[in-house]
Amino acid sequence: MIDKTTMPRRGFLATVAALAAAPALGRAASPAKAVPVEVWKDPNCGCCGDWVKHLEDNGFQVKVNDVGNTAARSRLGIDPRYGSCHTALVEGYAIEGHVPAADILRLLREKPQALGLAVPGMPVGSPGMDDPAYGGRRDAYKVLLLARDGSSRVWQAYPGNKA
Repeated sequence: MIDKTTMPRRGFLATVAALAAAPALGRAASPAKAVPVEVWKDPNCGCCGDWVKHLEDNGFQVKVNDVGNTAARSRLGIDPRYGSCHTALVEGYAIEGHVPAADILRLLREKPQALGLAVPGMPVGSPGMDDPAYGGRRDAYKVLLLARDGSSRVWQAYPGNKA
């Protein structure tokens, strides 16, 4: 026979566990161990700093080089047409621009033969470009998988909300 006090306690414990997990629902799944990322950016760029915070909030351990990113972009073999305001290196992959942490985590899981990922330009609504000053605006943008031959294909597309 089941003790009548056991069921409510189990339900209560399940509710507590669900509430404890709720804050993580809006974030990408964080790596079990912090993955090191090295970033090159301009020391005065606020959106770059916001993107770094986005990575840290999603479990990455970020080393920042406030020296600009043109030399790093060139050294890593990223064609200037894919350029943005910051460049990163994670586990041998180049990351250019406002790439969401979830897409970097997918890249590290799937390990495609590629140079890396890029979000060309600075689309409003992408991580780091999502400041309240933009009034909730989100531009449509694509995360591109960069091939070593300079070509690219869409890795992930994000819809916008502009009219």
